Amino acid sequence: MTADPATLDLGPQTRVLARLAESVGDERLADPTPCPDLAVRNLLGHLAGLAVAFRDAARKDLGATTDTSPEASVPDIGPGWREELPRVLGELAAAWRDPAAWTGMTRAGGVDLPGEVAGAVVADELVVHGWDLARATGQEYAPDPAALGAAYGLLAASAEETDRDEGMFGPVVAVPDDAPLLDRAVGLSGRDPGWTPPA
Repeated sequence: MTADPATLDLGPQTRVLARLAESVGDERLADPTPCPDLAVRNLLGHLAGLAVAFRDAARKDLGATTDTSPEASVPDIGPGWREELPRVLGELAAAWRDPAAWTGMTRAGGVDLPGEVAGAVVADELVVHGWDLARATGQEYAPDPAALGAAYGLLAASAEETDRDEGMFGPVVAVPDDAPLLDRAVGLSGRDPGWTPPA
């Protein structure tokens, strides 16, 4: 399953993420996440940054927000993150409802790519990082099925095109073929679906 601009609305998944973030207490911000070297506060900062970058990518508003590699610095949250994050997630979803976002070329993270690919990439980011946040903070997680399908399609296609030991975001973690789709997507993203915070 791939991202289809006629049917893929990122709004349901951005709302799932906003609800997860809203439930994160200040005492959890320093907790570890499945992302190496990122605490919860850094993961939230990354989500805010990617929401802005992919919002602008959808609008073809290319510049500093779309040119900066996510590896350029360790992301962090600002003092107003509880208001900023849901706002930029909503703006992201709205930008990708424009059919023009899915056409032509755009840029995100300093990489030029077709609009339809960028849409699938941001769906993957929202789904996988939603899982990261839920796991790190002990919350239940049910991603939007359409976004999950788009994320899995992107990750599976990438795994077929590259060495399975590498994957799109790191070495693929083997997951049974009959495992839930979310677990299979998480494994393809280089994460262990059984990850829990260290005791």
